Amino acid sequence: MAGGSKSSSTQKPPRNNKEVETLAVPISTLSLAAVQNAADSNDSNNLVPIVSSYNDRIRPLLDAVDKLRHLNVAAKEGIQLPTIVVVGDQSSGKSSVLESLAGISLPRGQGICTRVPLIMRLHHHSAPAPELYLEYSSNGSLKKVSTDETHVAAAINSATEEIAGGGKGISNNPLTLVVRKNGVPDLTMVDLPGITRVPVHGQPEDIYEQVTETIMEYIKPEESIILNVLSATVDFSTCESIRMSQRVDKTGDRTLAVVTKVDKSPEGLLEKVAADDVGIGLGYVCVRNRIGEESYQDARVAEAQLFSSHPLLSRIDKSIVGVPVLAQKLVQIQAAIISRCLPEIVKKINEKLSSNIADLNKMPKRMNSVGEAVTAFMVILGSAKESLRKLIVRGEFDEYPDDNQMHCTARLFEMLEKFASQLNSAPESDHFSNFLADEIRILEEYKGIWLPDFLSQSAFLTRLSSKVKGISGIPVGFVEEVWNYIENVVVTVMTQRCEDHHQLQLSTRRACHNLMAKMRDRSINWVIEVLQMEELTDYTCNPDYMTEWHKLMSARSDFLKSARDGHQNSPGSCSIPEFGTVSVEAGVRNSACLEQAYDLKMRIATYWKIVLRRLVDSMALHVQLGMRNLVEKELEKGVVEELMGRHGGAIEKMLEESPSVAAKREKLNGSIRLLRESKDVLATVMDRIASSSL
Repeated sequence: MAGGSKSSSTQKPPRNNKEVETLAVPISTLSLAAVQNAADSNDSNNLVPIVSSYNDRIRPLLDAVDKLRHLNVAAKEGIQLPTIVVVGDQSSGKSSVLESLAGISLPRGQGICTRVPLIMRLHHHSAPAPELYLEYSSNGSLKKVSTDETHVAAAINSATEEIAGGGKGISNNPLTLVVRKNGVPDLTMVDLPGITRVPVHGQPEDIYEQVTETIMEYIKPEESIILNVLSATVDFSTCESIRMSQRVDKTGDRTLAVVTKVDKSPEGLLEKVAADDVGIGLGYVCVRNRIGEESYQDARVAEAQLFSSHPLLSRIDKSIVGVPVLAQKLVQIQAAIISRCLPEIVKKINEKLSSNIADLNKMPKRMNSVGEAVTAFMVILGSAKESLRKLIVRGEFDEYPDDNQMHCTARLFEMLEKFASQLNSAPESDHFSNFLADEIRILEEYKGIWLPDFLSQSAFLTRLSSKVKGISGIPVGFVEEVWNYIENVVVTVMTQRCEDHHQLQLSTRRACHNLMAKMRDRSINWVIEVLQMEELTDYTCNPDYMTEWHKLMSARSDFLKSARDGHQNSPGSCSIPEFGTVSVEAGVRNSACLEQAYDLKMRIATYWKIVLRRLVDSMALHVQLGMRNLVEKELEKGVVEELMGRHGGAIEKMLEESPSVAAKREKLNGSIRLLRESKDVLATVMDRIASSSL
């Protein structure tokens, strides 16, 4: 920079200069002297273009990025594209800068002129007649409107109203303006609504928040270059656009500042730019925009004269002044950001395409015939049976390593242990409380006219029956708990196997519930029958019965002696092997049936242990057999019969895709088509570049 407190060496060069040198062709620098000479000769035709166009190696890259932007891969696939985003406070001169670059007139007026993101695609071409057209989405379809330099502002206003409505609100839906014109730089920029804090009449109250949200959405990605338009008439640090860009680009490495209205506030501009108090990493460019009805050529001549002759502005280094310099910088920066981002874009497209294809291949095949539907159903059922066989029968849970509720054999073992504990802790298994009282009461009722000292089997069965009835709820509760648990496991496995077939899933869930209800009822009936056998009959061939009974009976004499020697009207205590010390009430000690009561008690206590063991063993065997029968026989039979009977064999209807699965398939197919098209776009570009380099 000439003059001022800092030299031109203080200007930060664009990052990735090597990338610029690699991809960007040498750009012919338009000197202010050339513009001045053309003005002096009064021959506007001698004005060279603002900046020379890309060569054949660079133009295809920009076209490829524009095509990807047109395909909307950023919004649809989350693949960010390199973009020059133009931001600025309201009335900062943002639209004028874009007009100067494009050589066309944009909408003007009070308040926010840009109400939608305006994607400006500038394309230099040699044809004498400019070509301009708009593209935007209308009612779900792409609309293209041709226009010209005279009517472009009106066409933009009309399209904006169609997108954002007739008021003064804004919309996030973009509008694309394509300008093919001789002499314009090859650039693609996104112009965003100007920042305003106070809504004017007709604007929504939250206009600031809406504009901020739109701007942040565009400038936040690392692939975005921020072109921050600042008015020379204000303190840069107070500009809202600076604050926003600093939030997402703290180092300023991807922000370029354009200073407008320099002719209105030239005092101190050199010092402001040189000081760079707001941290603009890509540097500054000072410009003079078109005034009034000036032609764009006249405006460039006036700009050149201003920066060469003004006593203050002429001190600013010529490498950072003028619209031609701005165009040149933008072309260089655009080349650098594209070269940096393109390999990553290719990588992301390939990765996402491979992922989507893999997800699509994992989805179930669509059924085209009844035979295919039946085959698919049997495959699902077979897969479910194998999983249940592993879980319930073999105790393998590799499919559900972290879900303890699906570790069936362990959970069933815990239920069986709990069942055995409940039996042994039931009141009926307590042989100490009211010792011999119940036995004496029963024996008193079974007196008869027959030889004395014979133990009545009826008395034994009565006592046994009351104990069996007392614990009958425990075995029934056990099998109910087992089948409720198994029902949850079966339903979980079956519904997971059918998750891609909504109707089949619903029908299978219902069929599983019905089957489990039948299995549960069958088990309960079996348990009731077992309890009836234990209640009404008494038998065991277990030799432990006689051994245990004799052992207990060997202490009878000592017990009777101890009981009868006690105080007549007070309880006493006696020690019995296997029982320990028991308390004997006075009424029991004085009973005439004491000896028979002791015999009955010892027989019941000994036999009761066998009954409980038999119940636990029987339940364990019953559960294991029931689980095997469920997996090997009942599941397939029950589910198939239920589905065939209820739905008339129309399994193919149940295999119709659910709305969510159909939507997922459609989304994946759409994404794959988009990504393949994007991949083809980039492949074509690479082929063109390779061909041009030969």
